[in-house]
Amino acid sequence: MEITRERLEREFGLDLISTAPNVVYRVVLDDGSERIVTNPSDWPEGKTRSIFEPVVKTTVIAPSEFIGAIMELCQSRRGELGGMDYLSETRVELRYTMPMAEIIFDFFDALKSRTRGYASLDYEEAGEQEADLVKVDILLQGEAVDAFSAIVHKDAAYAYGNKMALKLKDLIPRQQFEVPIQAAIGARIIARENIRAIRKDVLAKCYGGDISRKRKLLEKQKEGKKRMKTIGRVDVPQEAFVAALSTEAGDKPKGK
Repeated sequence: MEITRERLEREFGLDLISTAPNVVYRVVLDDGSERIVTNPSDWPEGKTRSIFEPVVKTTVIAPSEFIGAIMELCQSRRGELGGMDYLSETRVELRYTMPMAEIIFDFFDALKSRTRGYASLDYEEAGEQEADLVKVDILLQGEAVDAFSAIVHKDAAYAYGNKMALKLKDLIPRQQFEVPIQAAIGARIIARENIRAIRKDVLAKCYGGDISRKRKLLEKQKEGKKRMKTIGRVDVPQEAFVAALSTEAGDKPKGK
């Protein structure tokens, strides 16, 4: 992905934003009408009657010593065990039914890392299932950033919002004003982090003198920061979009 993006930017002068891949959801609204959602930005506002997501039947073949790690990974991705067979004394086949959204991005990488590269994966479509899904928005200074929004299971919403807020706090450079990072489901804030402002020492040239002069300079700086915050825009580097795609719980982004 990174190589393709860099070539497009270098050879065609494009300015790209990397976002996570999505699956197609079927949303039934309260009035009985249906809406097909292919992107989090298309998620309908208001109440929904039911939400359906595509599922797949997966087959994993790996050395038997990794059964525990594979089962833990699949269960963390809302997988349901359909069966397990030993192909030999040292190799096992596990069959799971899983939501497609849980495997299309980094599931294979996680599987390889847990099995030292020995596991193989195959999957096929298996219809759809009803699920309790919500849209989590990531807000910078109160404005939603569509590239960071995601449709996740309700039980995983808080973890996703908290993880994204922590990642972006490390990835977005500090501004001249404080930047709040919030994760929200609708109007409800579920996680928040703050990027501290860069503080300039306006008292550096004040050697002694009346304390009222120092207070005046600090108040002037305070008013300037408040004015800057109301009109300031947050610069988000490209690497923040790329690093935010990594959804492994153990990932720790590199600080700027």
